[in-house]
Amino acid sequence: MSGDLLVLNSGSSSLKFALYEIDPDSRGADPDRHLKGQITGLDATPHFSVEDASGNPVEDRQPAEDGGAFGHEQALEFLIDWLDETLEGRSLLAAGHRVVHGGQDFVGPVRMTAERLEQMEALVPLAPLHQPHNLAPIRSLSRSRPDLFQFACFDTAFHHTQSRIERRLALPRHLADKGLMRYGFHGLSYEFIAGALANRLDREATGRAVVAHLGSGASLAALRDGESVATTMGFTALDGLPMSTRCGALDPGAVLFLLQEEGMSAEEVRTLLYEQSGLLGVSGISGDMRTLLESDESSAAEAVDVFVHRTVREIGALTAMLGGLDHLVFTGGIGEHAPPVRARICEALGWLGVKIDAQANEDHHERLSESGSPVGVWMIPTDEERMIARHGLNLLREASVLSHVTRS
Repeated sequence: MSGDLLVLNSGSSSLKFALYEIDPDSRGADPDRHLKGQITGLDATPHFSVEDASGNPVEDRQPAEDGGAFGHEQALEFLIDWLDETLEGRSLLAAGHRVVHGGQDFVGPVRMTAERLEQMEALVPLAPLHQPHNLAPIRSLSRSRPDLFQFACFDTAFHHTQSRIERRLALPRHLADKGLMRYGFHGLSYEFIAGALANRLDREATGRAVVAHLGSGASLAALRDGESVATTMGFTALDGLPMSTRCGALDPGAVLFLLQEEGMSAEEVRTLLYEQSGLLGVSGISGDMRTLLESDESSAAEAVDVFVHRTVREIGALTAMLGGLDHLVFTGGIGEHAPPVRARICEALGWLGVKIDAQANEDHHERLSESGSPVGVWMIPTDEERMIARHGLNLLREASVLSHVTRS
């Protein structure tokens, strides 16, 4: 007897989900995804779309009959009702949640309890734009389905292998004691890529790799044999590379200038740095890399130049931390779909021995490096939802939930 595992990724204006079939008799097998979808435009004009395992559309419509606004809680209720009808009697075994911040205590996936939810809520000040939305579906499902097995996976957890020195900020110790340190994010993506690279090399020891998770949120991570050594995001997901609308690394003095000389409020500065900067801010046109690459405007070209320049600079820094480079992996929306960006980054890294096959890059091959290149260059699509499903499968086995399902 099999059942289903629901993976939820709740953002500020969307609810993304994936549904995996769990076969309790299939030991060690990867869970099979049979649905993936999202409800976008929350609190505005919502839209519901779902596709099957082959990418074929299953649903594509407005979830609200009157076409009106749809909040996060309504979106979850709609999704659960839709799944109940779609599953046709199949059991929902568990719900897994992507939670951006795990703080210093959550270094791996955990089953949800009331006490753990309180601990995660205490981390909201460390990720005020993400954490509340991540936790809201957990609370809702706890009320509507109190017996459902729920678990959380954290974007910060993968980076707990980094050294104390790497994570330390040069601030007074009493602030470090309050949690002001480098955490790093995109951990579920990096964890998936680490495993995927090991599978492609057919060995666990993958050497020194820099993974470029380039998307609307962008970061880099240095991995040594699959473990995080350093990453560009720090205390928040605002640090590091310039992103779609986020500024990336910024002199703290610039923030003081905005507050003291420009008379901006803290909320105005927050909006500027998170929502009006990055590719959008530099170009004045768009935060979408596709739009910028297609544009003839000089400001669009400058935004791409800044993005490539900063990415190359940070790859150099991470390579120094690793003591060399064996593999460079591109992933994320830009990393997977923008050959010109990949080509320019690799060209600038030629001094490291990075050499890519131009045709392989244009054709989006998985292996991009030239034959004989001292550095392997890869394009590997990430799958954070599958990583969450894998963790959930392990937690279900540890809790003997699957054996109970088999006997029922």
